Amino acid sequence: MQDFEASGLRAELRRAVSSEGYATPTPIQAQAIPAVLQGRDLMAAAQTGTGKTAAFTLPLLHNLSQQAPGKGKRAIRALVLTPTRELAAQVGKSVHTYGANLPLRSTEIFGGVKMNPQIHKLRQGVDILVATPGRLLDHMRQGHIDLSQVETLILDEADRMLDMGFIHDIRKVIKAVPDNRQTLMFSATFSKEIRKLAEDLVHNPERIEIAPEQTTAERVEQVVHPVDQPNKRALLSRLIGRGDWQQVLVFTRTKHGANKLSQQLEEDGITSAAIHGNKSQAQRTKALSGFKGGKVRALVATDIAARGLDIDQLPHVVNFDLPNVPEDYVHRIGRTGRAGQSGRAVSLVAPAENRMLKDIEKVLKTQLPREKVPGYEPAPGQKQSQDNRGGSKSGRNAGGKGNQRASGNRRNGNNGNRGGNGQGRNGNRSPQRRRATA
Repeated sequence: MQDFEASGLRAELRRAVSSEGYATPTPIQAQAIPAVLQGRDLMAAAQTGTGKTAAFTLPLLHNLSQQAPGKGKRAIRALVLTPTRELAAQVGKSVHTYGANLPLRSTEIFGGVKMNPQIHKLRQGVDILVATPGRLLDHMRQGHIDLSQVETLILDEADRMLDMGFIHDIRKVIKAVPDNRQTLMFSATFSKEIRKLAEDLVHNPERIEIAPEQTTAERVEQVVHPVDQPNKRALLSRLIGRGDWQQVLVFTRTKHGANKLSQQLEEDGITSAAIHGNKSQAQRTKALSGFKGGKVRALVATDIAARGLDIDQLPHVVNFDLPNVPEDYVHRIGRTGRAGQSGRAVSLVAPAENRMLKDIEKVLKTQLPREKVPGYEPAPGQKQSQDNRGGSKSGRNAGGKGNQRASGNRRNGNNGNRGGNGQGRNGNRSPQRRRATA
C-alpha cells in the first residue's frame, strides 16, 4: 500500500485522513491496514510514534461501516482495550476524528470519573467501545455491558497491560466475547509473555514487526549528564532556562517525586504540572491540555505517561530519575522524535543510578554519550549506596534535600512506579493494587 488513495478504505475515511494532513501511510499502517481489511488476526509490533492507532482505527471503521446499523439499540461490535485513561482518550479521539462522517457511534470508559455519564452513553448504544480493563469489568459486573456480539477485539499496548497486572482482567474479558471474532494485538514490543498470551487470542495471525525490539527512535539525540542527586533539580532548571526549552516532558520514578519536582520548578519560575496515577482524571486532562497548549512548560510525570500520550513535535524528554525497568527508557524517550520529527532525550544520572544506566545501555546495545555540565559534576569518590542501589528510594529525593530524606524512605521500600503502579524491580504490590492507580 503506497498511499491512502490506493488503500481500499472508504472515501469518507480517505477524506478524513487527508484533512488531518496525511497522504502517505507509515510502515505499520501500510502493512496492517490491508491485513485488517481482509479480516485477518494480527500481531503488530512497532516503535511508539509510528501511527499504530490509525493502523487499526481506519480499517476497523471501514469494516464496521460496511453493514448499516440495525433498528433498536446498537450492540457493541468492536472493543478496544487500553492500559491507561490517556491512551483510551487518544484512541477514542482517533475513532471520532476519522469516523466523523460514518453512521457509527463510539464511546470511551475508564476509571477516575463518575460511572453515571458512561452508563447513559452505553444505554444509548454504541458500535465501538474503547475501555480500560478495570472500569470495563466494573460495568460488566453491574450489567451495563454485553460483549456477546463483539466482532473485533483490539488490544492496544498489550505489553503495557501485562506490565500493569491486567492479565487476569484480560482473560475475563476474553471469556465474555465470542470465539468467532477478529483479534488484533498492537504493542511497542512483544515479550515472551505477550507471545504466550497470543497463543490463546489470535488464530493464524499476520505478524508485523516494523523495528527490532527495544530499538530507540532513530531521530532522538540522547545524552547523559552525570550529577549528584541533590543537584538534579538545579541542573534541570538551568537546562530548561538557559536552553529556552518551551516544552519538556520530565520523568520521575515516584508520584511524590513528581509532585515535589513540579512545585520546585514553579518556584524556579518554570510553569509546571504533575501527572500520575493519584491524580484525578480531571486533573490529568487539565495538565495535559495545558502542556499541549503551551500554558505549561514542564510536564512532570511517572511512567503512566510513557505510553499513549500523543504530543505533536515534543522537542525534549528528561529522565530526572532513571526507570526501574530498562525497557521503560525506550518508551519514555519515544515521546519525542515522533512522526518524522527530531527530538532530544536527556538523562540526569546520579552515581547511585550507574548500575541502572548500564542495564539500559545493555538493552540499547550501545553506550550513551556522557556530558558533564560545569558546576554540576558529581563529587569525586562517590560510591553507589547499598540503600539506593536500583534507585528504588532516591525518587523522593527529587528536590535535593540530601541523603537525609533518601535514607528516611528506607522504611517504605519501593515507592517507585511504572505508570504510578508500584511496578518496580522491588515492587511487591499486588496486581489489584497496581490496577487501582492506572
